[in-house]
Amino acid sequence: MPPEQSGASMFVPMILILLIFYFLLFRPQKKEQKEKQQMRDNLKKNDEVVTIGGIHGTVVLVKDKTVVLRVDDNTKIEFDRESVTTLAKPKSGS
Repeated sequence: MPPEQSGASMFVPMILILLIFYFLLFRPQKKEQKEKQQMRDNLKKNDEVVTIGGIHGTVVLVKDKTVVLRVDDNTKIEFDRESVTTLAKPKSGS
C-alpha cells in the first residue's frame, strides 16, 4: 500500500506552477505595460512615434487624452494617446 499523502503536500506542486507562471508571464507583462504608459505620459513636442496602425509621425501637440502627429509636410492627424506604441527617436529641443 502506498503511504497516504496529506492534503497540503498535494497543493505544493500547484503553488510552484502558479509561481512560475507569475514570474515568467504576468510580472514581465505588467512591467511592459507600466513602461508603455510612462512613455505615453512623457510624450512631448518633436518626439517621433509609431502608432498601433504603423503610422510614423512627429508629435506636434500633446493634449490630455490625444496627441496631434505630423505625418507629412501639411498633414496632421489626431490620435488617442493609447494608440502610440513606440517612441521611434526622441528629438531634443521644443
